[in-house]
Amino acid sequence: MKHIYVIGIGTGNPEHMTIQAINAMNAADHVFIPTKGAQKEELADVRREICARYLKKADSKIIEFAVPPRETKERSYGQSVDEWHETIAATYRRLVGDLPENGTAAFLVWGDPSLYDSTLRILERVRDKVEFEITVIPGITSIQALAASHRIPVNLVGKPVEITTGRKLAEEGLKTASTVVMLDGIQAFTTVDDPDAEIFWGAYLGTEDEIVRAGRLGDVADDIVRARAEARERHGWIMDIYLLRKGCDVKN
Repeated sequence: MKHIYVIGIGTGNPEHMTIQAINAMNAADHVFIPTKGAQKEELADVRREICARYLKKADSKIIEFAVPPRETKERSYGQSVDEWHETIAATYRRLVGDLPENGTAAFLVWGDPSLYDSTLRILERVRDKVEFEITVIPGITSIQALAASHRIPVNLVGKPVEITTGRKLAEEGLKTASTVVMLDGIQAFTTVDDPDAEIFWGAYLGTEDEIVRAGRLGDVADDIVRARAEARERHGWIMDIYLLRKGCDVKN
């Protein structure tokens, strides 16, 4: 039976790699590295650096593959994602299908495979053509990296935490005491009707390019918009995340 390791590699710092992740990577005969074009070459470079630093198995083979862009024109969000996943699944079928009998391979997943990453659900589509087993190795998430950079807990005492997207925040507003917002290309925090909420924002977390901002939303929102635009122009891409909080911890 073929075996696939899905390994969380953290948010861009090679030192986020756990011992379990390093051992799993070295248990694989092949390591798959996705590429997303010249503008996002840094993402592939991090994976290459991880392999150069930690991959000690002499006969391991690194295989790079292109990830197609998601088509959105004349499609609903759900339709565009479904089509995109099926296109990627076709590539995965080829990669996994080309493995020898009892072959092993590793996908290196940004952050953690369980949080706003679709590698596992795409691999489930591949099972219709190829048989294989999966082992999942957790990684440091952008939520953990954000909280560490700001030196804060994510939750307020006894209060819930919501993890959502920028699209959903813009549609539904701020509903919980602590809301983590990911995949926000529209800067939905600017639509929140609560200027006294606190925001803790970060981009390129864990890397030498890390940028963080924090404060009362009404005071720092414009600064974050400017910093985000400047960083995206400079790098050609951006990965950012933020925590919105309202209320306060229980006090004795």
